[in-house]
Amino acid sequence: MANERLRALEEVEKEIAMILQCAGNIVLELSKDKHNASFLDRQLVQFQSSVNRVENELSSQIRYLTQVATGQPHEGSTYSARKDCQMALNRAEYAKVKLGELGRTCEVMLEQQQQQQQQQQRHEGREDS
Repeated sequence: MANERLRALEEVEKEIAMILQCAGNIVLELSKDKHNASFLDRQLVQFQSSVNRVENELSSQIRYLTQVATGQPHEGSTYSARKDCQMALNRAEYAKVKLGELGRTCEVMLEQQQQQQQQQQRHEGREDS
């Protein structure tokens, strides 16, 4: 797997060399008084396809590295520990918010219950009179 990834990166390096060569050919052709349009078109197509291949392969490599780096920190890396700590802080903050909401709900319910008891006492006081 690692050898395949290295080979893919070597191919990317070759494609980058091809991109530079095409760019050089295009600049050289454009510097001429009369330039060959079909040659420029071929070089441009080659340039664009090489750029696309490089972009796709590098994106693939980055996705792979992102997947393996987040789950398996290398020696000396604190990323995973920092990520775990941040997630714990986020969960603690969320719990704090939810507990605050629960506390406010309880206070409202207690107030309503007290009001109902007061109303019942008033009602009972009227019946006794």
